[in-house]
Amino acid sequence: MWRVKRNPLQEHILDIGGRRVPLRLRRNAKARRLILRTETRRPDGTPGVVITLPNGVHETEALSWATTQSAWIERHLGKLPDQVPLVDGAVIPYRGEDHVIRHQPTARRGVWNADGIIYVSGREEHLSRRVGDWLKKQARAALCERVADKAGQLQADYGRIAIRDTKSRWGSCAAGGNLNFSWRLILAPDFVFDYVVAHEVAHLREHNHGPGFWRLVNEMTDETERARAWLNSFGAGLHRYG
Repeated sequence: MWRVKRNPLQEHILDIGGRRVPLRLRRNAKARRLILRTETRRPDGTPGVVITLPNGVHETEALSWATTQSAWIERHLGKLPDQVPLVDGAVIPYRGEDHVIRHQPTARRGVWNADGIIYVSGREEHLSRRVGDWLKKQARAALCERVADKAGQLQADYGRIAIRDTKSRWGSCAAGGNLNFSWRLILAPDFVFDYVVAHEVAHLREHNHGPGFWRLVNEMTDETERARAWLNSFGAGLHRYG
C-alpha cells in the first residue's frame, strides 16, 4: 500500500510497502514540468526523493503525481549505493585510491595517511568528525594550490575559494571570480580533480560553454572527456561517504 504522510517538520514521507522514504519538494521557476529524482545523500544517511515543481503547480498535485511513480522510485532507490560512515575499518577513496580508516587512540598526531591507511588519534566518538574535517582540509589545500597554478596559466584573477558539500555541482564560478568546489573532489582520481578545477578557472575568462571556453579547458587539463565520463558514471557514488 502507498500512502503519503507529512511529519511536523514539514517533510513529506512516502510509505512504500512499509518502507518510509523521505520526500522533499523543491520549486524552480525555470522548470517546465514535474521532475522526480532520487537523493543520494541526506544528513541522516537515508536515501530519499526530490520533486521539482514549476511555478503554477500546487504541492498537492505534486504529491498526487508521486503516488503514481512508486515503481520508478522503488527501482531507482534500489540502485543507490549503501552509505559508508567514516568509522574504524571503513574503506574510502582518497585521491582516487582506496584507503582504510584505522583508529589509533593513543597516538598524538591527529589524522594522517600512510601506505593506504588513514590513521586517526583521539577518542572514538570523535573519529568520524575528525576524518571529515581532515578530508576537507586536504581538499582546500589541494584546490587552492591547483587554482593558483591554472589561474596563473591564464593570467586571470580570482576571488575567494569556498569549499562546500554541494549535491548538484562539483564546482562553480560566481560573480567577482569567487570559486566554489565540493570537498568530495579529494576522493576522486587526480585527472577528475584537475578537470573540475580547469573547468571553473576557465570561466574566469569565458562565462559560457562555447568553443573558446573548451579550448581553455583543454589547454589546462589533458583528459577532459575521460574526466567527464568518470563523473557521469561514478560521481554520484562519492556522496555515499560520510
